[in-house]
Amino acid sequence: MSTMIWLAVAVAVVLALAVGYVLLRQRRQGLRRRFGPECEHTLNEQDSRGEAEQELRAREKRFATLDITPLTPASRQAYAQQWAKLQERFVDAPGPAVTEADELVSAVMAERGYPTEDFEQQLVDLSVVHGRTLHHYRQAHEISRRAVPDEACAEDLRQAMVHYRVLFEELLDDGDDHHPQQAPVRDKEPALTDDSQQR
Repeated sequence: MSTMIWLAVAVAVVLALAVGYVLLRQRRQGLRRRFGPECEHTLNEQDSRGEAEQELRAREKRFATLDITPLTPASRQAYAQQWAKLQERFVDAPGPAVTEADELVSAVMAERGYPTEDFEQQLVDLSVVHGRTLHHYRQAHEISRRAVPDEACAEDLRQAMVHYRVLFEELLDDGDDHHPQQAPVRDKEPALTDDSQQR
């Protein structure tokens, strides 16, 4: 081969590597944008970055097979009212209220089309759209689990309600700008307002 042919091959290889690098970087940035903090969580759970990215892409594929639908305005309003009543019950019975909050979040998930039989699978399915707030659900669920045998203190239970509320509000608000915001969910729980509600 002549020098010019070798040079052309070398340039083609360098260009192919550069394009591959750019595409890989874009794909990784896309996963980070879509999954938010859940991307880092998955990286910490897996043995390598490649395995973590493969796991996240598998979640996207599974999510595409689910029939996730928005709530009707009537359902949205009914759930918001249930949450408001639940907040009121929290004052007198915080442990049971936290357990009910877990059940209410699961009910909203089920109505929207998320499978709810297994908590770990719930996390996987929610992570595709709600990755930015999923850590709230993990923390709330852990406190709820401890609330049943009375191992959670009052502050933990209050935090659980705050954490549940973050995902609850996201599940109610499907991004449709044509429905009124669910302000009553926030406005009626001053006792639960806390810096930890920031996402």
